[in-house]
Amino acid sequence: MAQKHQHDDGQVVTEAVPKQKLKRPTLYKVLLHNDNYTTREFVVAVLKEIFHKSETDAVQIMMHVHYNGIGVAGVYTYDVAETKLKTVEAAARDNGFPLRLSMEPEEG
Repeated sequence: MAQKHQHDDGQVVTEAVPKQKLKRPTLYKVLLHNDNYTTREFVVAVLKEIFHKSETDAVQIMMHVHYNGIGVAGVYTYDVAETKLKTVEAAARDNGFPLRLSMEPEEG
């Protein structure tokens, strides 16, 4: 955006104002942790309903968590990640599952 200045002689001079660089907000990975009690079906349902994954993606993420012990459910801004984490933990509790989640900043 340019700013206009009027000089004493009546001429208007336009000069460029440098754009401020907007810092991208830090994004956070929401991680699912494997356990021996939470059903695969519940994990897939959570991934589809809360993380809006397709059936195929949800199954792939669930299998990754099952075989590797941990996996990324999604990457979000802090507030969104925290809300999703709390929502899933509450749903797991309500269904009697010990599903554990965590958050960590995404490496830039």
